[in-house]
Amino acid sequence: MRLNIEFTTKLKKFGAESTYECFNCGNCTAICPLSTNDEQFPRKFIRYLQLGLEDKIKSSIEPWLCYYCGECQQTCPRQANPGELMMSVRRYLTTVYDWTGLSKRLYTSTAWKFFSVGILFFATLLIIYVYHGPIVTEHTELETFAPAEIVHPAGYVFGTVLAVILLGNVYRMYRYIMSDNNIKIPLSIYIQELWTLIKHFTTQARLRLCENKSLWLKHWLLMSGYTAAFILVQVDILTFWSLTNNPPPAWHPAKLLWTYATIAMLYATTVAIIGRLKKEEPVHQYSHSTDWMFLILLWLTVFTGFLVRVFMQLDLPLPTYYAFAIHLAFTVPLLGLEVPFTKWSHLAYRPFALYFINVKRRALELEQSKQQALEEAQ
Repeated sequence: MRLNIEFTTKLKKFGAESTYECFNCGNCTAICPLSTNDEQFPRKFIRYLQLGLEDKIKSSIEPWLCYYCGECQQTCPRQANPGELMMSVRRYLTTVYDWTGLSKRLYTSTAWKFFSVGILFFATLLIIYVYHGPIVTEHTELETFAPAEIVHPAGYVFGTVLAVILLGNVYRMYRYIMSDNNIKIPLSIYIQELWTLIKHFTTQARLRLCENKSLWLKHWLLMSGYTAAFILVQVDILTFWSLTNNPPPAWHPAKLLWTYATIAMLYATTVAIIGRLKKEEPVHQYSHSTDWMFLILLWLTVFTGFLVRVFMQLDLPLPTYYAFAIHLAFTVPLLGLEVPFTKWSHLAYRPFALYFINVKRRALELEQSKQQALEEAQ
């Protein structure tokens, strides 16, 4: 297996600053409630880093099984920060899976982060300035200002591009993880294990095994809020409940669900930002610049969306239009950069990792049962 003696130096750009502080005592693996005999971490992967086993790490699935609860860091006698090292590996793997090369630039260059966010932010504002509809000031007419026949097709194109990029990255992840698999996997196993993918995407169930239950709650609130908002945007394309000149009453089901999504995401991001500022919990003591980019963009996107609803309800035309324009200007870099290239892509990679693990395990069990049947027949 090829060794890369410069690998630890490369990983420093992703946050791995304490690789050689670890002397492989195994405390982190012993204390981790998610580590098993089949999938052991973090100790094994820190050793991979120290030895420069880059190819081994690329094909490993275990980094995605860590939720960075911080329990391992509290027991480490060398302050090697094993949880942050695992997080650094996940950042690196995100760049490995990305076929565009943009992820690597965003993770390793502060200038690229500011440039990319700035370009998308101001380009969105420019497009709105050029293509917005008539500005009615007597009362709020959001659909007149932002015609649905322009906004929705643009959203479809934008979403399709993001989906193609992200699914392409997931496929590359699959190729790396399955590179050591010599067993032919029936299509039926892929279909049967789809429930694993859905379950872990929507519930973050494995995180509940960690001692810090509040961490699971915050993750679940963020995920459920995002999922609800995503569904409501798709519903709006069909029903125009949101992008309308006549907003529905406060008790409308879609509006109630949107209120939940707003509160859930604002609460989760605000708590995370405060936690990273205070640095009291192990999980918040180390922050990569992309962590801040994600939290700030998400908070601003949700908050400006909230302002749009408030101004519409109060029938304030100009504040509604301005807030909507700024809301879209934050939404585009949030979705365009975070979903396929940096922090938010983990929401896809982690459940897919669990899905791939189960697929490989089921295929191995099937192959073993076939071999056993053949031996018994002989």
